[in-house]
Amino acid sequence: MVSENTQRSILFALVATGLWVVTGRLTDSALLRWGLLVGVGVILPTILAERERDD
Repeated sequence: MVSENTQRSILFALVATGLWVVTGRLTDSALLRWGLLVGVGVILPTILAERERDD
């Protein structure tokens, strides 16, 4: 079916999208919104996958 890494990436992408929407309502900082979106949606799951691969 779907690998564990793909499931994790989808979960983090959904969380990042939710954070992006919430921060858009709370602040006007585009840098903060994009930082959360990329950091939580791309960078964090990549780091976790690399750590898991190294173990």
